[in-house]
Amino acid sequence: MMGGTPQQHGETIADYPSYEGAQKAVSKLIEAEIPAKDIAIVGRGLRSVETITGRLGYAAAARTGAINGILLGLLFSAIFVLGNPSAVIQLFIGVMLVGIAIGMLMSIISYSILRRRRDYTSVTQVVADHYEVTVLPRSLQKAREASGRAASSVTTLPAPVAGTAVIPPAVPPQSPPHVSPAEPPRYGERVDPAPDPTAEPAPPAPAPEPPADPPLAPRP
Repeated sequence: MMGGTPQQHGETIADYPSYEGAQKAVSKLIEAEIPAKDIAIVGRGLRSVETITGRLGYAAAARTGAINGILLGLLFSAIFVLGNPSAVIQLFIGVMLVGIAIGMLMSIISYSILRRRRDYTSVTQVVADHYEVTVLPRSLQKAREASGRAASSVTTLPAPVAGTAVIPPAVPPQSPPHVSPAEPPRYGERVDPAPDPTAEPAPPAPAPEPPADPPLAPRP
């Protein structure tokens, strides 16, 4: 409540960068039977973001006023019909047209007054840098147990430490496939040339000749 005493939010059990993540965490805590009044989503680093949606002119002001006038005319027509059930359809349409005219006129007058300061349309929203899920102390232990079970259900791989090399798992050596001699080679497979069994053997080397006899000495 604005302008009042800030309420106690408890202790933070999780931090999320988006509001959708905080919503999912709160849903899990409620499923764990934690009282909803003990849980809070606290946005930190709040900032206002104004998104420009278009240019504002007399045509846009008249169109916006016509839409508002339709709603106003339906309201007045319903009042007339409820007050007088015998009213004809012409009265219903007439009151609606009057409402449209009044809405367009009021919108054009407002634009004429404010166009010097602002001539565009926009949508303003408040966003936060991150969102904290907090739980009051009476349910803190149970909430931590529930959030721990939710975190353990998601399996994550540890990130490598900076400065260390990542060693891939060893792959067992694979033996080459056995190829039958009768099986023809496959396409793209290298085949070593085999010796030709029909080739004739090389002739044996000639035996060495015996040494010649020494000459006989002459007799006296």
